[in-house]
Amino acid sequence: MAKPADPSSVANADVFEPTHYHCDFDIVFEEKRVSGTERLTVKKRVEHEANELVLDSHDIDVKQILVDDDGIPLKFDIRPFTKYGSALHISLPESLRRRDELTLVITFVAGSGNAFDWLKKEQTAGKKLPYLYTQGQSVLNRTFFPCFDSPAVKSTWSATVKIAAEFNVVMSASHWTPSVKLPDGRLEYRFDMKISVPVYLVALAAGDIVSAPIGPRSRVWTEPCMLDKAQNEFDGVTEEYIKTGERLFGPYVWDRYDLLVMPPSFPYGGMENPCLTFVTPTLLVGDRSLTDVVMHEISHSWFGNLVTNGSWSEFYLNEGFTMYAQRRICTELLGKDYTCLEAATGIALLKRDLEHLEPNLTRLRVILSPDVDPDDTYCETPYEKGFCFVSYLRSLTDSDETFDAFLRAYVQKFQYKSVLSDDLFKFFFEYFPHLKGVESTEGFEFSRWLDTPGSPPYYPDLSAGESLTKPAEKLAAYWLGKLPEEEKPDVGALEKWPTYQKLHFLDQLLVEVSVPAQTLATLATTYPFISGTHNAEIRLRWSQITIKGNYTDDFFNVKAFLLSQGKQKYTIPIYRELVNGSAEAKKLALEAYEETKNLIHAQVRERIERLLDDMKK
Repeated sequence: MAKPADPSSVANADVFEPTHYHCDFDIVFEEKRVSGTERLTVKKRVEHEANELVLDSHDIDVKQILVDDDGIPLKFDIRPFTKYGSALHISLPESLRRRDELTLVITFVAGSGNAFDWLKKEQTAGKKLPYLYTQGQSVLNRTFFPCFDSPAVKSTWSATVKIAAEFNVVMSASHWTPSVKLPDGRLEYRFDMKISVPVYLVALAAGDIVSAPIGPRSRVWTEPCMLDKAQNEFDGVTEEYIKTGERLFGPYVWDRYDLLVMPPSFPYGGMENPCLTFVTPTLLVGDRSLTDVVMHEISHSWFGNLVTNGSWSEFYLNEGFTMYAQRRICTELLGKDYTCLEAATGIALLKRDLEHLEPNLTRLRVILSPDVDPDDTYCETPYEKGFCFVSYLRSLTDSDETFDAFLRAYVQKFQYKSVLSDDLFKFFFEYFPHLKGVESTEGFEFSRWLDTPGSPPYYPDLSAGESLTKPAEKLAAYWLGKLPEEEKPDVGALEKWPTYQKLHFLDQLLVEVSVPAQTLATLATTYPFISGTHNAEIRLRWSQITIKGNYTDDFFNVKAFLLSQGKQKYTIPIYRELVNGSAEAKKLALEAYEETKNLIHAQVRERIERLLDDMKK
């Protein structure tokens, strides 16, 4: 099994393991402050004496640490570790060094770290109340509360939250207790997560939040002004996705599956916080065409949340398996042809990413050190190259159903645990002993998959989707002037195509060095439903195409898209094109950033600033 050693964490998880966190949080919006009292119970892993407990902590003001049962104060100090973390060293007196288990009470004040996104009411959809949400992945929850901030370490947790009565609070917990009114008029909420999880999956949101049912074990939460739209988008399909996942991968163990539609600044398409997935409002397009994001986040219920990568260096164990699981669910519900079409758009994203990523980030097993912030390694590699690797493993077996059975057994074997690639490979050959030796097949060595930078050695066969991909490719060839007039396709057919077929068409334009601005002007006139769409996936690609072609007449649309949302997957590629584009594009990059820098998440802001700094050199 995965060892707790983690270059991104300074906690001494080789000596202690947490068994439960309980935190009492008090949220004060006016001061952007979260006061906390944490009761941390740990068990000793070693037989010898332990002189100190070391926790991950960053941008937290630790006030006091006591021994829970007798109130003895403990000495502590905070030491440097990395730019994204500090080490909280807690000295243990001789009377505690031989204890197998102890509970500490840590009093602290937080709220300024990168786990927190405090939004003014003007930054919300309803503009009624300010809003707070936390984001833990990858290593941000060390700014939320002192902890073992490593995916290799799992524990149960519980929390109470005190807050002013006008706010509602939700958390990523399996059990929620109705709020109670306190003597001072505020409300107190109680949450319990009874399943062990790594701390990056602890999440909180507070604001003007209401909910509606979308299935027998699911609700959607959002601001009131978006509730009807969100309910219509997700009602029914959520349970359909869960049931299909259960049939393929085993029982859904988390009791509830709720969705929280976030404010526009949320940096991800979705964050798989257990029992309460956070999703971007860009999914609310009215036709359910982007609900595959929910399919993806539900798939994390087995791959990522239940079986977790033991190190951020092997993030593909979360995301590559989840991409494969998502596409298995998609195949079962929407057919092989549509799934292959969707997968083709993912592979296209990977190929574009590989053009500019540094070599280390194109490995499945990224080289990490304390100097490398895991959040800086975010890219398509663990998702799509990881999907290619899992698809390769599937190709070694005789059918989808055989590999489904393996995945069920894999989940059963490693549920509630964290794993490394060695654990996966060992179990793979235990399950398929007749395949022993394929790990050394020339050109497809498992070590090459994990450690060699660049393109995957294998791409899955997507030919089943050609009835959808070929027309899109032919139409793109026509617009690029690569078809004779007598082979002209039906130019108007595009309007009736499903979203992913439109995306595949745009992907063919995007691989060109540039499409002439005059051609883009004609495209915009011919296809106003492309240039004027509210669908974020289409807007991303159209924005990239217009920047590369320097179609300045549409730059106002690019800017509007950047102002409307803060999703990392959309924002970073657009800025990358802008800073490498014309003088007008570079100017737009500076203008857009100046207008959005206080609205977007800190993670995204830091990445944009690096791109702008490189542009100015």
